[in-house]
Amino acid sequence: MEGGEAARLLAERSAGRLRTYRRRWFLLAVVCLLNCSNAALWLTFAPVADKTASYFNISLEAVNWLSLVYLLISIPFGLVATWVLDSVGLRWAVTLSAWLNMAGSIIRTFSVLKFLSLGSQSYWFLFLGQCLCALAQPLVIFSPTKLAALWFPDHQRATANMIASMSNPLGILIANVLSPALVPEGKHIPLMLGVYAIPAVTACVLATVGIHEKVPPTPPSASASNSTSQPFLTGLKMLLRNKSYIILAVCFGGGIGMFTCFSALLEQILCEKGYSNVFAGLNGALFTTCGLLGAFLLGLYVDRTRRFIESTKVCFCLTALACIMFAVASRFRHEAVILAVASSLFGFFGFAIYPVAMELAVECSYPVGEGTSTGLIFVASQVQGMILMILLQALTVRVSDDSSSTCALDQDRALDWTIPTLVLAGLCSAVACFYVIFFNTDYKRLHAETNSGTSVNAEDTAAGTVPEA
Repeated sequence: MEGGEAARLLAERSAGRLRTYRRRWFLLAVVCLLNCSNAALWLTFAPVADKTASYFNISLEAVNWLSLVYLLISIPFGLVATWVLDSVGLRWAVTLSAWLNMAGSIIRTFSVLKFLSLGSQSYWFLFLGQCLCALAQPLVIFSPTKLAALWFPDHQRATANMIASMSNPLGILIANVLSPALVPEGKHIPLMLGVYAIPAVTACVLATVGIHEKVPPTPPSASASNSTSQPFLTGLKMLLRNKSYIILAVCFGGGIGMFTCFSALLEQILCEKGYSNVFAGLNGALFTTCGLLGAFLLGLYVDRTRRFIESTKVCFCLTALACIMFAVASRFRHEAVILAVASSLFGFFGFAIYPVAMELAVECSYPVGEGTSTGLIFVASQVQGMILMILLQALTVRVSDDSSSTCALDQDRALDWTIPTLVLAGLCSAVACFYVIFFNTDYKRLHAETNSGTSVNAEDTAAGTVPEA
């Protein structure tokens, strides 16, 4: 049976027959839900860091480690995840990540179960749950580009990648809004943990029951048949010798690392200046909502124009300007409007880069597998993000008790983040300048499809000449 299916697939590919399948939208929905859930689990505690520290009787540094562990674990496991995606397949990668994500979300709830009487050990159940969710993160984040390449025709790839990739910041948005809403006081933290477990369980059930194939029976584009053409180690060596890819990995990886730090530390930055957790959550929500809008608009634009490089360079420069604006405004009290505008612009231009840069990574590294090309960028971003978060925390200064501060701390004094935010803005500006000056590449995958002349295009689909099953 398998031999006959393989022979049929080879014959259809040789004949240039291509097809799209309606179930690609179900796969996209599962990946989106899983991505959204994993991001929400990552930043569950960041918007209510002070109340979490008070409830579990731990320091702010311990709370930050609940987010930082994602960066630490995903660095070594990111390489494993790239191999899983390109060698084992998309189906098993999504299913494995769904089970890890669900297990982590459930174990976190053990920390607040009274009958277990964990006492001071409750924090370690939180930490263990976060570790399992962190193992799922690379598989979850690498999947959108692979899914778009395998299941979607070329005129839908950037949009599909944008939808799946932006479900991750949607999870960040949910965490920024939902956590402060669920935890007006520390005693409500058990409710928060239970609520966040629901989408994780749902995503696991859908992935386990609903995903049966790792590739479509017939590819939707010419490049889809070659999406895993290079062995993992061979592809890795090709990437390390690709100058354009290395520049993209360093610059875009640095950008992701900066966004990671901003999302995880936003509440702590603002509370010392007297801004409430609700306002910090609103800022995070604006940051992400505007980012989703920016990514959607830029994804549509790039699908039509194929101007990957120009789009990312312009957005990177505008992101740096927005970061400078936030860094300056966050030094002062009573600047809520300016901070909200700066956060909105920072998200709008910054998140817009993400799905386009992921597609650009595939374009400049083709025919290396999508899991490997996007995975190495993610690993680079986690390394830079971890270093940056440790550096920024080291640059903070403890301040004396201030009646205007809204940081709800029982043990520690609040931290002044003036210097770290200015350093963050300076690094963002430097990376943007480096990217604009030095990055350039050919669109290798698009050229390959143009030469083959066998990709599914929008006109074919609209005319009905390409079947959809």
